[in-house]
Amino acid sequence: MQDNRTLLAACEEQEQRFQFDHFSREEALGFGLLLHKNASEDGGAPVAIEITVNGLVVFRYFPDGAMPDSEKWLKRKRNSVELMHMSSLHFLAWLTENGETMADRKLPADEYAAGGGGFPVILRGTGVIGSICVSGRPDHMDDHQLVINTLAEWLAR
Repeated sequence: MQDNRTLLAACEEQEQRFQFDHFSREEALGFGLLLHKNASEDGGAPVAIEITVNGLVVFRYFPDGAMPDSEKWLKRKRNSVELMHMSSLHFLAWLTENGETMADRKLPADEYAAGGGGFPVILRGTGVIGSICVSGRPDHMDDHQLVINTLAEWLAR
């Protein structure tokens, strides 16, 4: 396991690297389908997926076997990304680095999540316009890595 400063730096680098020149609703559909394909092919637990653009949910899928509480996790991760304009894992590392908790910041745990699985849709030259969230892996770090791997694949095309 990496130390928190390394994790914080990695999250910052990922948010700089994985930005879009454009991100339409049609592209959200394609990205969501690729994310589902990647989640299905690696043999892990079923992964629920949600993508938002400008506050609107434009892609959401719960495959067979996805846990019912995944919907709550998606919302909590989305709320953290939208509030902090950073990945939900970055939020966890940021809180840790600053010696804070969500409670210290008056953020209820049933509305926000600090952990892997939520990533901002960052439009180059504009900023955060939405979120990509997944939930379902036993380890939140695996949720985060699924999003990162899919972003790398999508943006390399």
